[in-house]
This record gives sequence, C-alpha cells and structure tokens, in this order.
Amino acid sequence: MLMQPTLLTCCFPEKIRRGICSCIVTCGSDGDVRIWENLDDDDPKSINVGEKAYSFALKNGRLVTAVSNNTVQIHTFPEGAPDGILTRFTTNANHVVFNRDGTKIAAGSSDFMVKVVEVTDSSQQKTFRGHDAPVLSLSFDPQDVFLTSASCDGSVRVWKISDQTCVTSWPLLQKCNDVINAKSICRFAWQPKSGKLLAVPVEKVVKLYRRETWDNQFDLSDNFITQTLSIVTWSPCGQYVAAGSVDGCIAVWNVDTQECMERMKHEKSYTICGLAWHPKGGQIAYTDTEGNLGLLENVCNKDGKKSSGKVSSAVAKDYNDLFDEDDDFLNTDLIEPRSSPKVVSNEEDDDDDDLMLASGHPRHRGAIIEDDENSLDTALMKVNSNLEKDDDNDQDGSIPVLPVSTTQRPFYDGPMPTPQQKPFQSGSTPSHLTHRFMVWNSIGIIRCYNDEQDNAIDVEFHDTSIHHATHLPNSLNHTMADLSSEAILLACESTEELASKLHCVHFSSWDSNKEWTVDMPKDEDIEAICLGQGWAACATSAMLTRVFTIGGVQKEIFSLPGPVVSMAGHGEQLLVIYHRGTGFDGDQCLGVQLIELGKKKRQVLHGDPLPLTKKSYLMWVGFSAEGTPCYVDSEGIVKMLNRGLGNTWIPVCDTREYCKGKSDHYWVIGIHEKPQQLRCIPCKGARFPPTLPRPAVAILSFKLPYCQITTEKGQMEEQFWRSVVFHNHLDYLSKNGYEYDENAKNEAAKEQQELLMKLFALSCKLEREFRCVELADFMTQNAVSLAIKYASRSRKLILAQRLSEMAVEKATEMAAPEEDEEEEEEDFRNHLNAGYSNSTTEWSQPRVRNLHEQDMEDSKEADAVEEVEEMPEMQKFRQNPFCKTVGLPEMSAPKSAVITTSSQGRVNPFKVSANQKDPTAHSANILDNMSKFSKNTPTPNSRAVNKQKSPVIKPLIPKPKSKQALAATFFQPRPPHAGDKTVEEKEEKAENILPEIQAAVTENTENKRPKTGFQMWLEENRESILADNPDLEEADIIKEGMSRFRVLSSDERMVWTEKAKGVAASNSAEAKKRKRPADAKNEGKEKREEKSKEDSSLPKKRKPLDPSINVRLSAFAFKQS
Repeated sequence: MLMQPTLLTCCFPEKIRRGICSCIVTCGSDGDVRIWENLDDDDPKSINVGEKAYSFALKNGRLVTAVSNNTVQIHTFPEGAPDGILTRFTTNANHVVFNRDGTKIAAGSSDFMVKVVEVTDSSQQKTFRGHDAPVLSLSFDPQDVFLTSASCDGSVRVWKISDQTCVTSWPLLQKCNDVINAKSICRFAWQPKSGKLLAVPVEKVVKLYRRETWDNQFDLSDNFITQTLSIVTWSPCGQYVAAGSVDGCIAVWNVDTQECMERMKHEKSYTICGLAWHPKGGQIAYTDTEGNLGLLENVCNKDGKKSSGKVSSAVAKDYNDLFDEDDDFLNTDLIEPRSSPKVVSNEEDDDDDDLMLASGHPRHRGAIIEDDENSLDTALMKVNSNLEKDDDNDQDGSIPVLPVSTTQRPFYDGPMPTPQQKPFQSGSTPSHLTHRFMVWNSIGIIRCYNDEQDNAIDVEFHDTSIHHATHLPNSLNHTMADLSSEAILLACESTEELASKLHCVHFSSWDSNKEWTVDMPKDEDIEAICLGQGWAACATSAMLTRVFTIGGVQKEIFSLPGPVVSMAGHGEQLLVIYHRGTGFDGDQCLGVQLIELGKKKRQVLHGDPLPLTKKSYLMWVGFSAEGTPCYVDSEGIVKMLNRGLGNTWIPVCDTREYCKGKSDHYWVIGIHEKPQQLRCIPCKGARFPPTLPRPAVAILSFKLPYCQITTEKGQMEEQFWRSVVFHNHLDYLSKNGYEYDENAKNEAAKEQQELLMKLFALSCKLEREFRCVELADFMTQNAVSLAIKYASRSRKLILAQRLSEMAVEKATEMAAPEEDEEEEEEDFRNHLNAGYSNSTTEWSQPRVRNLHEQDMEDSKEADAVEEVEEMPEMQKFRQNPFCKTVGLPEMSAPKSAVITTSSQGRVNPFKVSANQKDPTAHSANILDNMSKFSKNTPTPNSRAVNKQKSPVIKPLIPKPKSKQALAATFFQPRPPHAGDKTVEEKEEKAENILPEIQAAVTENTENKRPKTGFQMWLEENRESILADNPDLEEADIIKEGMSRFRVLSSDERMVWTEKAKGVAASNSAEAKKRKRPADAKNEGKEKREEKSKEDSSLPKKRKPLDPSINVRLSAFAFKQS
C-alpha cells in the first residue's frame, strides 16, 4: 500500500547565510525535511532525520526534530549533518519549538513531561511536570519569561521558566486520552516582540489572554468558521492573526478592530496542520494532513487586493507505508533555516511556528511540486553557491545574526539534579480537577465535586455492611482523604485566615460524637495522611509525622529525614516515603520508613533507599490486603517487600506489558496476595481515570521478571518463587500473633513442593543430577522422599544415594528436641532411645500422635507390605534403608555408611503424607519399605508451626495419656536391641549389624503388639465393608475402614480405644486379637520359623539374603499382610 506522508509544517526561511536564495522548508511524517526554492521547484534538497518525524523547528542554522526513537535530535542546516541528541523521553515527543534567540528548545512528550534544553549545553535541562495527559503543543514567550503548554488533559498552562512553576491554567480543551484522538492540536502563539497577548484556538474562536493578568481580553470569531480551530499564528507585525481549522478553513483577523479580513476554504477540506506568515507579510504558507503545500498571496494588503490561493498538490509522491493515521495529529511546527536575518520587524516573531522569509522574488503562481527522490540536489547546489558569496551586499538596515553565543561561564558536564516529586495521596487523581477521586482503595471510594453548583465529598463503600454511603460538605476545601473500615480522614491546606486542618469522621464509634478536628501549628501544612487500625497519622511541611488515636488523642511525633512524598497505613504498620536526598539525571532519591505502632513499637525499615525504575517517580504506595508493603512507579513496575530475604524489594508485575498503546496506563487501586491479583483501572492515553462514567476495574496477574520465562524450566522457577514471595505474609502473621488461614499455608507448601518435584523430574530427564540435589535442598522431607523414589526408578543410583544423605541431614536439623515437654513424653523418648546414642534425632523430638495419624500410617503399612512381597529378589535385599537405592546384589559399603543408614532408619525423614500414594508397586522403591519407620515424623507444616508456637495443625480428637504407651509398644519392634552400644562400638562391628537385626527381629516377634482401637473396629466391621464393596482388596478395605472410622464421633472412637487398652492387659487375649486372617497368619508364622532356623547359620560376611528374610522383616515391621 502506498500513501503520501503527512506534511508536518512549512516555513519561509530568510536569506540562507550569505545568499539570497528564496526557499520554503517543509517536514513530513516520513522523516524527510525538504528545502524548496519555490512552488515550481521540482528537485528539492532532502534531509532524512529518521524513520518517522513528529515535529521539527529551525533557527540559527540548527534543525531540531522529534523522531520515532523518543529523542529530540539536532542537525546542521542546510547541510543536514547530525549534531547530537538534545534530550530523550520515554515516549515520542509531540512538539518542539525554539525560543526567540534560538538558544533554547522546548519539547513536550506523550509521557506528560515538558523539557526546556539549552542548545549549546544539552545537560542544562529543566523539566516541567503537572500535565496528566500527553502534551500537545508549546510556545515560548518572546521575553523568555514564560512557556505555555497544552495537553490532552484539557488544560492550557503558563509556566514560569526560571522556577518551573505553573503560573496559571485554563481548562479550555476537550479532554482525550492521546494525541491521535485530540480534536485540536491547539497550536497557540504569543504576540511578536512584546508578548502582550497570547492567542489560543478554542473550539470555533480564538481567545486572546493578556500577559501577567491572564485575563481573557476578547475572542475572535466568524461565521465562516464551522469546525474546531487547531492552529493560530501572528503576522510578523503583530497586527493580524491567522487561524486554520480541521475542515480546511483559514481566516485572518485584524486584532485591533477584531474584524475578519480574509477567508479561504481548502478545496478538499483537508485539516490544516501548519501555517506560516512571510516575514514581510502578504503571504501565508499552509500545509495539510494529506501532504499538500499551499500558498495564500496578497493577504491583508493595504491596496485592498484580495488574496489568491495557490495550492501545490502532492508534495510527496510514493512512499512506503511507514506511517498511519496518527500522523494526522502530529505537530506542525514552522521552521527557520540559518540566515543573516534581515531584521525587518516581521522577522522577530517569537512564535516558532512563524515562518521566516528568505529574501528573493516570491512567485505569484502555483505549481504542482512533485517529489522525486532520485533527482539531483540542484537546490543544494544553488544554496552552496550562495554560501560562497560575500555578505557585504546585504541591504542597509539589516542586522546579521551573531554566532551562537559562547559564554565564559565554566562548562559543567556532570549530572543534573532532578526536581523533587511533590507529595501526593495514593489512589487519588490530580487536585486541580473539578471532579476527582480523593481516594480509591480496597475499602471504598471518596469523590470530590468542586464546581459552580456544589463543593462536596461523596463516600462510597464497597461493602455496605461496613457503612452506608455518605455525602459530606466540603466547605474547608479538603484536598486529601483516606478511608478505612473505621473512619474517614480528611485534610486541607492552610489559607491566610485558617490553619491546615485534620478532620476525622469516626463512623465506627459507639458514642454520638463521631467527628473531631485538629488544627496544625502556624506555617505547618499537612502534606500526606493515612489511617491504620485504631490510629491516624499525617505528615506535615515541617517534616514531622504526627500520630493520633482514632478517637483524636495525640500520640507520638517524630521527625522525617526529608520532605514527605506519600504515606500509607495498614493494621499496626505505618509506611512513610520521603526525599532522602537530591536525585540526578531524572532519578528520584527516596527513602522509606516502616514502623509498627502496636504494643511493641519497632522500626522495621530505617530510612532505606526506595528502589525506583530509572528516571521514574512514585505513583502509588500502600499495602496489600494481607499487610505487605507495595509500591508502583511511573514506569508501571509493581514492587513488593520480600520479608523472606531481609526486607528487600522484589518486582512482581510490569503493568506496561498489558498496555496496548504507549500512552496507556494502569491506575492501581489494590493488591491481593491470596488470590494473587493486581486490581487496577485501565486508562487509555492517560495516567488516571475520569470519575464519570464509573471506571471498570481490571485484574492483572503477577509475574516475576525471571530469565527464560518462555521455557518450561523458567516458568516453573517463576511460579515457585512467586508462591514463596506471596506466602511470606503467613509467616509474618504467625510470628506476630495474628490470625491466618491454616489451609492457605498448607496449600502453599503443597503447591511449592509440587513445582519443585516437576523441576526435579525435568532436571533428571536433562541428566542434570547436581541441579537435582540443589532442588532437593529446597524440598521438605516428604518431597525429598518422593525425589529419592523418582531417582531410584530412573536408575540414578548415585543421585538417590546423595539424596538419602541429604534426607538424614534434614531430619537431624529438624529434630531438635523441645525443652518444655510433659514428663510422660520424656519417658516415652527415653524408652525409644534405649541402647542408642544421645545424638539429636527425630526420635528425640517431642511428638504426640493422634488417632488420625496412626490410622493413616496403618494404611501405608499395608500398602508397603504388598509392594515388598512383590519385589524381585535383588530389590528385596535390604541391609539398611538405603541399600536398595544403590541397587547392588552384594553390599560392600564402608562402615560409616552402615551407621548412617542405620540411624536414618530411626530418624525416618520420609514419612509420606496421607494424601500421597504411589500407585506403582513393582519398581525399586526404597521409601515404601522405609515408611514403616515413619511414625513420629511430623509434616513440614507442623514443624514450622511448632517452632512458631502457633496452633496451625490441630488433632482431630483429644489424645488419651495411654496413647503414648500404646505408641511405645507400636515402635518397640523397630529398634534393634543391641544393649547399650555407642555409635563408636557400632562402627567397629558394622559387619555384624545384620545378624543383630535378625536376632532382634526374632526376639521382638515374641513381644506381641496390642491392637489399636481402629484395628478392633475394622475386624468387627470388615464383613459389612465387604458386603457393600465385594471387589475391594485388603489395602482398599483398610482405607474404606479408615474413612468410616473417622466419621465416628469422638466418644465412639474413644470407646474402641479403651477396648484396645483393656484387651492389652491380658497376654492371652492379646495373642488372640493379634491373629491375622488364616492365610496371612500361617504365612507369617512359616516365615518367622524359617528365619529363626536360619539365624544360627547366617554367615558373618555380607551377601545377598534369601528373599524370605525380607518378607519376614516386612511382615514383622508392618504387622499386616
């Protein structure tokens, strides 16, 4: 597709340097700047400044352009040689203009900022912030005192350049969200020389404002104008004003008589985007958005001649589709090439949009100018030849342009300080708006209406059960607000008569007086406020933070190290952001304090630097719904406090990734960690939403900026660490005694372990065994047990052995004994540890097993027995719990390994939780055999809770005291009775461990273990279970019985437990009740008899055992067939 580029602007340059060549300079959106000798020139010189141009300006031989790489660059003119970059923006610059003497340029961008840059020293920059939408146009005051700017937020502002303050602002334009949607680009202009009047196109009229007073003197209008005017320019003499409209109308007024002198209609009604007066008057050049250059002649001549319009169509011919409809609204600056200006009064027009005349004879006829990019630069030849001429032939009275002044001040090439960000309230829109949000947070919305009819505040609650909607008068002109579930907090600035006030509406108060007000001391203004649970706070211009109770009692006062920027509260936490120094090169230097105002007052963050994105500023600060500090900067980066990594800040979301356009933004109103949601309002072409219509809330997902996020590994790593970060608040709540959801913590741990297991499996497939060990270090004991299973099945024998060693270390670390335990539990541990070393193990950790846990373990035992019996001979060989992982038929492990694995059997770090089941029973599964030793291993969650002394996991039923004795009897068969041997003695006789285990098995087989209440209940109800489910296997019968047994009431389960204890008193009765079904009983008996016979003949040298030995060991340990 081919289309013509939009012509941004044109100009009548003066004599180019020393020549007398007359020319017109234009720039198109395709990035080409062309120099036309006249309308008949068919071979203009072309300078390409970039792939796409948005605006340009020309003065003193310098060509400044705003191009598509978000920079403002400079070229020499007419040579077109690049001469550096003056400044940069985060988005494209929409307008650039020179000041009167060409020493400064001003640029306005879609990132809402305006910059004024010294041409000779680009490090000398001033930034003007205040607009809340993309900047449309700029204009320098001829006296270099003021700068005007127009924006899509509907305002036209006048800035004082020296101190970068806004002198006045007029809401003149229709608001929009981007330049492309602007109804008018609002190219205003100052009256030349004096700058007495400022002409602004507004709708169908031109408003003229008087300097200093900023009053609207009068309006220029005409019935000929039927559409919105978008551009105005003054004649060089300052007597006439020309204006162009979006439908191609051009009108000229006499300012003194306010009479419309000239009217012209574009033959195709194209939008006028550029106007330029000839420096001597009499001619006006114009451009339209379709690439046409036109010329009006004999404009306002004193001899009464009517103007004649000449149009040169198709200034550009065929171009690739490098631009779109956005170009229709691009800037239309008029430019001036370097010249020895003939200082006719016309030439000193300060408006950069004014066209500077090149001396020579103007053409009075139009011609079609067709651009041919392959033609020779004949115009350049003419210009260059003129440059060789001497300047002595200049007309009398002309003043040559002096070279660019080189002042003698010392040259500073260092970083420039950044203006400090002004205080703001999070969740509020700019205070200059008549209808605005004072705050929007997770509790509700506070709107302010300040217009001719009403000045009031409306409060709306998301949950009407907190409070009903409220309408408050705003007689004090409150500008700040905060909202909590207890109160509404308002504040106003001081005036000449009144002090700054803090006003609180405590609607949750139980008494009748629900409002209180506090006046600040003289010359102390409130700059930021916030609410917490039972308190309110404000930061003032005296760099003080004042804390009040929610009822109005003054509490602590403390000083801030710098001026406040914003503050937020949640519960007992107070977060204050302030300026800790001066930033440079566009960066803010902010500090943060986090203070807890509870009973134990402490400071968590002591003025630490607040990390912002480069060249950004703070946009929102607050807490998540769960109480974690968060903030958002102007680049859309959301960061959260990572309490699990030393209170550092971690980026959790980039809202810019969700924006469709460069000028689109998301206005954050709340953050939730459970579920993980970023609640915000999409703003098309603006940084904040309007109050009407009511904005729709969008929910964005979080994503940590990890590397290679498109790969499976990167995705799972990001998910794992995001889960960790977003559940740190549970540990914080637990440590500080707050209530929290126990299920949420369990689900988070489960989710994290599942992700680790997936990463582990992926690393195994990629043969990354060292990485597997690193991943296992993050796992809990249960997850490590699953990792060992996976490694053994994948035949990663070395990996499985290393994981086994890691499991022992983890169990040792987690098994530190609690000091304050009951005496019965101490006796229980002493009994279990008889004959073993006193090293810290899982056996010595205090643990009270409840009936639910024991029942679940019984089910696991039954499953494990079946798996062991089905294993082949080589897999059943077991000297210690990890011999099977190595998978060798003959064991020649060192003695230390024997001791390690033996202790690991006692420690048992591999108890599989109740909801985990391995469906495979035919693989080399070491954990199925080890699960019989996992009676006392608490889950990771329960261990963490025990450390925090917070009741996260509660027993299903009260535990009877005799339960410990019952558990002791249950564990009795596992430890081999080796007398009082120490670890050293065991190391000396490691080779004899297996005979000792076998002897212990033989000895302990006679010590009959009493049945549990569940076992007795299962025996009596087995037939009913089989009647309902005749196809169930033994393991499924046990599981079905467990589910039915849990349904019983606590009293019923206690009855069965008491029955079991009563039966245990009689040895004969105990022996009778421990019988298995006939086939299982006979099989177990035969195996035990065979084992007893073989014990005496067992050789000392290790060699593969008969499969019947493992069968008997398994049957003994699990006590079920």
